Amino acid sequence: MRFVSQCALFTPIEIIKILSEKMKILLIYPYCLEDRIHAENVESMPIGIYYVAALLKEKKYDVEILNWQKLGRSPEEIRAVLVEKRPDVIGFSILQANRWGGIEIARVAKQVDPDIKIVFGGITPTFLWKHFLTHFPQIDYVIRGEGEYTFLSLIECIEKKEFAKISAIRGIAYRKNKTPVKTQDAEPVRDLDELPNPAKYYTFEHLALTRGCPGNCTFCGSPKFWGQRVRFHSAGYFVDQLELQYKRGITFFLISDDTFTFKKEKVIEICRQIIERGLKITWFAISRVNFITEEVVFWMRKAGCIQISFGVESGSPKIRNVLNKKTTNDQIRNAFRTTLYYGILPRAYIIFGSPGETRETIQESIDLVNEIKPLVVIFHVLVLFPGTELYSEFKKKFNISDDIWLNPIEDIMYFETDKQMPRGDIENYKNMLQTNFFKNLPFFLDEIDLVDNPELYPMHADFYSRLAMSFDSGEYSGVEALGDSKKIAEKLYRKSLEYHPVSRAFLGLGMIRQKNRDYAESIEVLSEGIKHFPDDEQINLCQGISYMNLGQFDKALSFLLKFQESAQTLNFIAACYRELNDGQNEAATLKKLNLKA
Repeated sequence: MRFVSQCALFTPIEIIKILSEKMKILLIYPYCLEDRIHAENVESMPIGIYYVAALLKEKKYDVEILNWQKLGRSPEEIRAVLVEKRPDVIGFSILQANRWGGIEIARVAKQVDPDIKIVFGGITPTFLWKHFLTHFPQIDYVIRGEGEYTFLSLIECIEKKEFAKISAIRGIAYRKNKTPVKTQDAEPVRDLDELPNPAKYYTFEHLALTRGCPGNCTFCGSPKFWGQRVRFHSAGYFVDQLELQYKRGITFFLISDDTFTFKKEKVIEICRQIIERGLKITWFAISRVNFITEEVVFWMRKAGCIQISFGVESGSPKIRNVLNKKTTNDQIRNAFRTTLYYGILPRAYIIFGSPGETRETIQESIDLVNEIKPLVVIFHVLVLFPGTELYSEFKKKFNISDDIWLNPIEDIMYFETDKQMPRGDIENYKNMLQTNFFKNLPFFLDEIDLVDNPELYPMHADFYSRLAMSFDSGEYSGVEALGDSKKIAEKLYRKSLEYHPVSRAFLGLGMIRQKNRDYAESIEVLSEGIKHFPDDEQINLCQGISYMNLGQFDKALSFLLKFQESAQTLNFIAACYRELNDGQNEAATLKKLNLKA
């Protein structure tokens, strides 16, 4: 009777809509346990969360994604968001670093609504499913492995309250009679193109062409999570994602496949389509050194690739053998030489503190770095993560269970488990590697040799100007070991302009001259820039400021007034009128500025 009386308030169409309404599902990428110096390293959400959401969207579920890296972390702030969203189910994308953030949000969610269902998925829950279900009652289910179809099946069971059928879902872990149990492993998605294209629904910069990696490194969980058989999207599906995002204004992408270049023909076809569709984009990629050829790098550069990261790991063949990194020094040399030759920035990952590490093996890494001349190096101490061979060996050696992760830590550093490797040695190894790199980086720059191909000259100019920015205002601008980074930047900007006019180089040179109070020289270089880029606001603004510093305010206005719709430029326009005692125009400009504000 109560249901009938409530329904009397609605039309038949409204009743049908209410009865057919799907559950509200929230997908959350939690905050990390430790703050990052470079927050951008973790703020980009894993692409997998978008695939899960897209499949739910296709099935007409009400689904929303929240990147909690950018939201408040106090219990009160978490509660406020959850009360506003009122989800029926929350799915968490969990890595080792953000697992405690997920646990804390889940705990508050259960306080807000005890009936809410909490699901953990991702690489860490895949390997620690029993740990999570044993120690954290707020977690109801764990998705093991690829999550799209497993999570959808779970949602359908929860929605229909068919909880008895959950045991038949492959890839699930849950509690049965209060005991954590898992079902059979789910089959991997064989045809990745059968998944709904997440770019139809969401805006993101992080993409992946493949799943799986042919390697089997002992420090990496990818082989056990994705498998060693590499599966691919079609070139068309992948470029469709890029194009949809490009139409939304996204022009930079991070392609995070373990080995993007694994299948040369597919990469070249992707590059051809990017060019044919007129996508003016830039992008980063990751590759193994043994899958690099001149042909594929040439096409990648033409299609906008500006950086490739390589897992060098160590210059010592002995250490690489311990890590099961089946690459050779010759392959490493070739990859870095070829990548740089075509004007793509080669980036090296170097691991130190591996089993058997000594000053001699560190010196081998230093020697190899000096040979391959990377322009960026990321030095990492070796850490142990669940799902890796090294972690399994660690547990067996010390008879340790997964309960070690009850400690508020993000990872376990290998050297902490090896009495033969004191912390002082690790610090020395790190200092040796970093000191050598920064000492030699200016020489690496001097020895850059780009292919003499006129077709690539504009891209060579872009390469040098981007590199200059890293010394001018980017990651190298504050490194004392490099000396005068502005001089390095100026040299690189000028090298850029030897190949082709590029606005970034004119602006960079003009600003360096301006900061040195060489206003006449600043005006000279910016004047040349304006010839090539007359509608570039930043070059004109910089030119105007140089003239202002010379007291030539009428001349400054001739450049600034081109951009009266820009709030940034209006400030300087008003200042010019003030200096010219033109109160009427100053007042009009300030009024316009206030309206924009």
